[in-house]
Amino acid sequence: MRITMQHGSGVVVTGMACLCAAGDTPAAVLDGLQNGRRGLVAASVLDSRALPYPFFGLDEKYFPGGRKHSAQDTLTLARAVCRSALAEAALPQHLLREAGVVLGTTAGSASHFLEAYAASREDAAGQSTADSASCPCLAPCADRDDYFSANLALEMDVDARGPRLTVTDACTSGADAIGLAMDLITSGQCQCVLCGGADALSLVPHTGFARLMIYSDQPCRPFDRDRKGLNLGEGAAALVLESAEHARRRNANVLGLVLGYGNASDAHHFTAPHPEGRGLASAIRSALRQAGLAAADIAFVNAHGTSTLENDRVEGRLLRTMLPGVPVWASKGGTGHTLGAAGALEAVLTLEALRCGTVPASPGFSSVDPEIGFAPTQSPLPAVLPCALSTSLGFGGGNAALVMGRARP
Repeated sequence: MRITMQHGSGVVVTGMACLCAAGDTPAAVLDGLQNGRRGLVAASVLDSRALPYPFFGLDEKYFPGGRKHSAQDTLTLARAVCRSALAEAALPQHLLREAGVVLGTTAGSASHFLEAYAASREDAAGQSTADSASCPCLAPCADRDDYFSANLALEMDVDARGPRLTVTDACTSGADAIGLAMDLITSGQCQCVLCGGADALSLVPHTGFARLMIYSDQPCRPFDRDRKGLNLGEGAAALVLESAEHARRRNANVLGLVLGYGNASDAHHFTAPHPEGRGLASAIRSALRQAGLAAADIAFVNAHGTSTLENDRVEGRLLRTMLPGVPVWASKGGTGHTLGAAGALEAVLTLEALRCGTVPASPGFSSVDPEIGFAPTQSPLPAVLPCALSTSLGFGGGNAALVMGRARP
């Protein structure tokens, strides 16, 4: 393995946590995926008006006081994982005070998500559009969550005085939040950053994906020949990143490394990836270059793998070409597509798989699609090499890639 010790290798993970339908810790999620547990629930649990497409939902116990059907639900999930990650990192208060907070989300960026969307479609007079400036849902008010990361810090009583940033890049938001946190550290702006992503499901994205006709009424089957579409999910994941020197000075327990990050846009279509995956290819190359690695150094890829026809075809072909022979793991068959949380959740699971030395099977897969030409993991595989890649694709043509590394002895 070739590691040139570029600046990416100086960022370490000292705390991490996650929460999704497959489990509420990284180890529990990996165990759930290994054993094929699939926590699909009826959409009516979300809302009586929801179309009949199941989603990977969380138990109501994770929403104390019940769902609010607003960004407050997402904030609740984010708060839970951030507290767990900070507890594992055991960061002293005086060091936490200097930290940054960077979180990715979609619905979390507006507290009145459903109401604002409805008001933008039809005003009280029944017109087709509404002036957002006059909409009370969009006007400044005390409980708005536009500054999601800042509000999280305040609600947790975390006196973090570094940058507080919210990333809303559709389904790459969680991965981009980690990449931005990494950049804050390597540029010297922060020594420690709490980062990740969170999204509780609401009626708007559930209906939107169904209307796009990419939502399956059956359990999703990433990369499978007979896939019919995705299942949405909800969840959150958080990581505490530190410079290696910062972690060494306080004798912190290092869980893993963030070695490389790449981001690129297709600039092709609002909801479809470029047919040749040009943006994703560029993001992967950038992440590998920053990490100082080649394809042969990668133990496995935790793919975006949404189970939609176009995404899986484009991503699968590209991975087969760029990383020939590298095992591909598709975890969304057991977690659902958690939107703004997905990139962070999969980064945590990628690191957990490296730590355990085992790549789980890909839930839902059974038959090779000849247009893709490979099968994702069908049984657990050993992860011998210490580095792995996690990919994310998003509406608007966004693409992100993260290279995660097992902690050195």
